[in-house]
Amino acid sequence: MMKYKGYIGNVEFDAEAELLHGEVVGIRDVVTFQGKSIDEIRQAFEDSVDDYLAFCRKRGEEPNKPCSGKFVVRVPSELHRRLDMLARISGKSLNTVVAEFLEREVETALPRSQSKNRTRRTHRGPSLQKA
Repeated sequence: MMKYKGYIGNVEFDAEAELLHGEVVGIRDVVTFQGKSIDEIRQAFEDSVDDYLAFCRKRGEEPNKPCSGKFVVRVPSELHRRLDMLARISGKSLNTVVAEFLEREVETALPRSQSKNRTRRTHRGPSLQKA
C-alpha cells in the first residue's frame, strides 16, 4: 500500500501482463494506475491522484475523500448498555471494544490476504472514472 495526499493505493502484480497495477481504495470513484517498476508505480499513483484532484476541480466537484475512520452507528439501548459494561470490565474504551469486534468480523468475512477479483487492465498510466 502507498499513501499520497491522504489517498491510499493498493498495488498487485499481474504476472501475465508483467505489470504492477493498482487502484486508489477507500473512495467511490475509480482511480487506477500501473507501471513496470516500483519507481514507476509510485509515480503513476501520485500522478493519478493529482489527475483525479485536477479532474474534480475542473468539473467543479468535490473529490471523494478517503474514509476518515469515524462513523455513527445506532444500536439498541440494551446493546449499548451491554457493550459499555463489557468495556468497563475489560478496562477498555467503548470505542476500542467496538473496533475490536468489527475488526474480527471483517477479518472473518474478508481476510486481508483474500485477493480481489478485478478486471485486468493492460493500459499504462492513470485511469479515471466517476462513480
